[in-house]
Amino acid sequence: MTFNGQTTRVLLIAGNREVSGPMTPLPLGLACVAAATARAGYEVEVLDLVQVPDWESAARTAIAAMRPDVIGLSVRNIDDQTMVNPRFLLAPLQDIVALCRGCSDAPIVLGGAGFSIFPKSVLAYLGADMGIAGEGEAAFPKLLSWLGKGRQGSPPVGVYLADTGRAHRPRTAVADLDSLALPEPDLWLRAATTSEWRIPVQTRRGCPNDCSYCSTSAIEGRRIRFRDPAAVVRWLAGYRDLGWRNFYFADNTFNLPMAYAKELCRKMIAARLDLHWSAIVYPKWVDAELAELMAQAGCTDVSLGFESGVEPVLRLLNKKFNPREVAEIAALFADVGIKRSGFLMLGAPGDTRATVEESLAFAESLDLDLLKVSAGIRIYPKTALAARAVSEGMIDRDDDLLLPRFYCVPQLREWLPQRIVRYSEPVVEQPGHTE
Repeated sequence: MTFNGQTTRVLLIAGNREVSGPMTPLPLGLACVAAATARAGYEVEVLDLVQVPDWESAARTAIAAMRPDVIGLSVRNIDDQTMVNPRFLLAPLQDIVALCRGCSDAPIVLGGAGFSIFPKSVLAYLGADMGIAGEGEAAFPKLLSWLGKGRQGSPPVGVYLADTGRAHRPRTAVADLDSLALPEPDLWLRAATTSEWRIPVQTRRGCPNDCSYCSTSAIEGRRIRFRDPAAVVRWLAGYRDLGWRNFYFADNTFNLPMAYAKELCRKMIAARLDLHWSAIVYPKWVDAELAELMAQAGCTDVSLGFESGVEPVLRLLNKKFNPREVAEIAALFADVGIKRSGFLMLGAPGDTRATVEESLAFAESLDLDLLKVSAGIRIYPKTALAARAVSEGMIDRDDDLLLPRFYCVPQLREWLPQRIVRYSEPVVEQPGHTE
C-alpha cells in the first residue's frame, strides 16, 4: 500500500463507549498518538465514541468526510473485571471494525492498553489488519511510513500483523517522555465542556512494584520514566487558560517516587494554577509534607488501592506496605482535607472467611469517603497470579485469558459475592492503568 505522495490521512477512533461512575474516561493515550502523528506531518482526526450520542452516525460521517488512508482503533478495556456475570467489552468493538470495513478500504490498526496485554488474541478476535503493542507515539508514525513505502523491509518494532499473528521484533519503551508530544484540546476534546469533564494527565510511565495481578509492566514496563514537571505545569496552564479546571492524574502511583511528586506539586503551587484534581496513591512512601503539598496544589481526592487489610494476604499479592501504613497514610490525607477512596479485592491467595471479615472491618475503620469492594481478581497473562492459578489448577497453561478468568479461593467463590453485596460495584478499569 502506498499513498501516492499525498499527505496521508489518518482517522483515530477511541473505541471505548463505557462510562464508569461519574468520571467520563477520555482517551489521553490515543490523543498523544494523534499529537505524535500530526507532528510527523500526517493529517489526523480523532473520533472519541464516548463523546458522541450516535457512534455509528458519527463514525460514518467521519470516514466519509476524511476518506482516511489508515484507521486506528484503540482498545481500552477487555471486560468489566466483575467475576459474577462479567461483561466482555470487546464484542462492541467488532461492530466498529465491521462498520469501518463497510465504509473504507483503509487498513485498520489496533492499539491501546487492552491490545497491549493481549495483542495476538485481540487482533484475531477483532479481525483487524495489524496492531501496535506498547507505546504508540513512536511506533505509529513509523508504521505509517512503512505502509506508505509499500511495506518495504521489516515492520516497525512492536507491530503485530494479522497474517503472522506476532510481532516482528519485541516492543521497547520510549526512554525520554519529554520527546513525546502532548495533545492540545482541539485535537481530542471537541465535544467536551470545561465545566463537566475531568481531563486525564500522565506525568510518568512504568511501575517496579510487581503486584502479583497487575498488567502495568506488560503495557509500560517496570522502569519509571518521567516528564519534566515544568513541562507538565505548562501543559496544565494551557488547559486552565482555556477554562478547564478539573483533572485527574492517570499515573499508576502519583507518589512514586515521592521526591518527584513533591517537585511537581511545588511547581503547580508556584504557578498558581487553581485546579482541582485527583490521583492514585500507593499507600506507602507518603509523608505529611507530601499530603500538604498535594492539598495546596489542588488535590481534592485520592484513591488508595490497598486491596486487603490482612498482612499475610498483602505479602502474597506482593504489596510493599502493611495495614498500619495504610491507616497512617489515610489519616494524613484526611488531616489536610483530601477525600479518600479505598479498594478491596477479596478472594485473593491466602484469603479465608475470617480474613475477608478482617479486611472489611479494617476498611471500615479507616472512615473512607468511598469504599469499592470486588470479589475475585481478574487474571492477566504473564503475571505471578496467573502462574499461581495454573499451579492450583484454576486455569490451563495454554489459556490465553482473553475471555475473563478470575482468581478466587475456591472455598469463597460462592459465599463471597453474597457477603459483599451491600458494597459498591467494582470500578471498570485495567489494573493500574486508565488509558
